[in-house]
Amino acid sequence: MINIAIQGVQGSFHDIAAHLYFAGQEINLVCCDTFEQLFEVVKKNPEVLAVVAIENTIAGSLLHNYELLRDSNMTIVGEHKQHIEHSLLALPDDDMTDITEVNSHPVALMQCRSFLQKHPGWKIVETDDTAGAAADISKVQLKGRAAICSKHAAPIYGMKVLEEAIEDNKHNFTRFLVLADPYIADNLRDKYRSNKSSIVFSVPHESGSLSQVLSIFSFYHINLTKIQSLPIIGHEWEYLFYVDLTYDNYSRYLQSIDAIRPLIRQIKILGEYEAYK
Repeated sequence: MINIAIQGVQGSFHDIAAHLYFAGQEINLVCCDTFEQLFEVVKKNPEVLAVVAIENTIAGSLLHNYELLRDSNMTIVGEHKQHIEHSLLALPDDDMTDITEVNSHPVALMQCRSFLQKHPGWKIVETDDTAGAAADISKVQLKGRAAICSKHAAPIYGMKVLEEAIEDNKHNFTRFLVLADPYIADNLRDKYRSNKSSIVFSVPHESGSLSQVLSIFSFYHINLTKIQSLPIIGHEWEYLFYVDLTYDNYSRYLQSIDAIRPLIRQIKILGEYEAYK
């Protein structure tokens, strides 16, 4: 049995991602209301893994999750990319003509804007979670209310799907990170067979300091698949750079890390793992 902390409830996209990543294995979900609560759970119990959304092809990066990951002691041991398809769910006796209010997470509502604009009479209410909205409607049997979430939440909460694939952009994907306490991380992945790494570092506030680091990665044939900057609080115009690297030679990757150390102020390796296929 694998214990996995997620943000959200059963039927959420975090739930779906966890089951797909650990397909064929028995898992127990530890459902958390917030990402802050999730990191507190895994901090108190190092046996619990975590599946955490980090970026979406439409909404962009979840910047606060980068900070939570950096401040935690967790290590990235894998990643999963999930196609996000939104559906409209309601109680079994309700139809489209009965709906007066739609509940969901603000990002999901934004991603279904065109669909919602076709129904100007509906009241739109933001909630903390997509599947959580369905759970609340089902628990109190709120007739006339619908939830935007995954269709997989329907059988869990005894609801029916009124309409599928209501998202505006069909190329909607979320990238999830699989996190573990460092002392059990090596039981979940072989870093020597890894081909991807996530790191965070800062550079001196000097002209060309970042370009020198990037040039070294290029010299060692290390590919940058993502770079995200966040300001360092209390240090004006200085930034932390979160970088995803891919490589086909682990030793050469380590050499590149050693080569940039004299040029940077600090570095933390967030994880070395196999890229999603």
